[in-house]
Amino acid sequence: EVQLVESGGGLVQAGGSLRLSCAASGFTFADYAIGWFRQVPGKMREGISCISGRDSSIYYADSIKGRFTVSRDNAKNTVYLQMNSLKPEDTAVYSCAADEGSGYCSGSYYYAPYYDYWGQGTQVTVSS
Repeated sequence: EVQLVESGGGLVQAGGSLRLSCAASGFTFADYAIGWFRQVPGKMREGISCISGRDSSIYYADSIKGRFTVSRDNAKNTVYLQMNSLKPEDTAVYSCAADEGSGYCSGSYYYAPYYDYWGQGTQVTVSS
């Protein structure tokens, strides 16, 4: 059974940091690109990053570039999202997703239907 489990969310003050983890099981982790998304109630889901399984190439959305860093440890079947300089507008439910395609991030990594498996999400709240 394929599973993605996010952890590490919580409440933090503006300017603070959090590190999210996405632990995967049930598939050959290194063969999959992993995307990070976030969603605020009433708004569209936003794709913010993708890291390829084949060569660990990375994409970032402009909204997080320079503040967030994604990495993966294939030996641990885990992808990390290090979030620094957090802002209140970063408040959202953050989810990871796995793309069963080529193992590389698509140029349209932000397009949620490309992904085949999703975690349940973890809440990040940034207070001002």
